[in-house]
Amino acid sequence: MNSEFLQDVLAGLRLPQKELPPKYFYDAQGSKYFDQICELEEYYPYRTELRLLPQVGKELQAYFREKSITGIQLVEFGAGSLHKVKPILQELTMVKQFTAIDISGEHLKAASAELADIFPDLPIKAAQGDFTKPMQLELSDATPMGFFPGSTIGNFDPDDALDFLRNARVTLGSGSYMLLGVDTKKDQQMLEDAYDDSSNVTARFNKNILTRINRELDANFDPDQFEHVAVYNQQLGRIEMHLRSRTDQQVEIAGESFQFEKGETIHTENSYKYHPAEFEQLASSAGWTRECLWLAPDDIFAVMLLSSGDNSAMPR
Repeated sequence: MNSEFLQDVLAGLRLPQKELPPKYFYDAQGSKYFDQICELEEYYPYRTELRLLPQVGKELQAYFREKSITGIQLVEFGAGSLHKVKPILQELTMVKQFTAIDISGEHLKAASAELADIFPDLPIKAAQGDFTKPMQLELSDATPMGFFPGSTIGNFDPDDALDFLRNARVTLGSGSYMLLGVDTKKDQQMLEDAYDDSSNVTARFNKNILTRINRELDANFDPDQFEHVAVYNQQLGRIEMHLRSRTDQQVEIAGESFQFEKGETIHTENSYKYHPAEFEQLASSAGWTRECLWLAPDDIFAVMLLSSGDNSAMPR
């Protein structure tokens, strides 16, 4: 039994507003559900960012050449299926090594093997771990650039996003860069539809965390007794995902009992939305400087290149 997983679940369910850490969505089945979400018509962030990335890759190539940088070590945080890195690798040909970090080792291995078939000459390393914390990576002589696509940064509360950005600077080292996807503030209906699709794939993704807790922590959740809820909190600028109890019920986890009243929710995920200037300010607080900004039509999505505050280092 994973003791960290257990302690995180118990601590979250003991709170007055019960919650579960969203990083535990991504077991093998959860990762598959998320891949399906990315194909949905309602889920605009995936396809919008994917359309931007070839242009981003081309312009990054020119940007780094201007700075006399000839080699990049690309590091993807929360790598998942590695779909987003492909257009970057196709255009940014100065990448000398690629490292993928993800919490789900099984999913990461399969995705890395598939990527190696497409880019056989590129050294690819898969590292399983909690990418939100500083990590010791084998850094080469090439300039490090982190890659964090898909607006995943929005899943962190602002304080946690700040910690992640600071920790990423530590992981990547001096003279590094970071390329991020940032979902922007927009029409409420468009946002809510993206997280509550008509095919109910997001609902299955959300409930899968209960199935995982049952399997790995010997709990007795009945996922059918919870319903998926997604709402945009205008005041806090975030989508909130919850699991709402359909009835009064009791759940046992590792010998501890938890009572749920009908209508009570477990808060499972946030997805914060930022105006580009808001995110630039957040990144600046973590020691990063905005270098480039790419915006999708109608400004519905942003991709941003940041540099660490010590890029006076010699070109590599």
